[in-house]
Amino acid sequence: MVEYEFQVLSFPRETSRGQIRAALAEHAEYGRWELHRTVRYVGGHQRSWLRRKIIRAPRRDDPLGLSRSR
Repeated sequence: MVEYEFQVLSFPRETSRGQIRAALAEHAEYGRWELHRTVRYVGGHQRSWLRRKIIRAPRRDDPLGLSRSR
């Protein structure tokens, strides 16, 4: 099962589309986030949810992950 962590970015009404796009692109490029959802509210406020996969490394004493309870 894939697990994700989420981050929420909020942009006020005065923020231009170009500034929002640049902020989202920066998070995607350098933080390895992907866009999950964007909502624009009635007053012009925009909120974007970003997500990225949580990669869990197997334990060193059990490299194949066979002792995990299912």
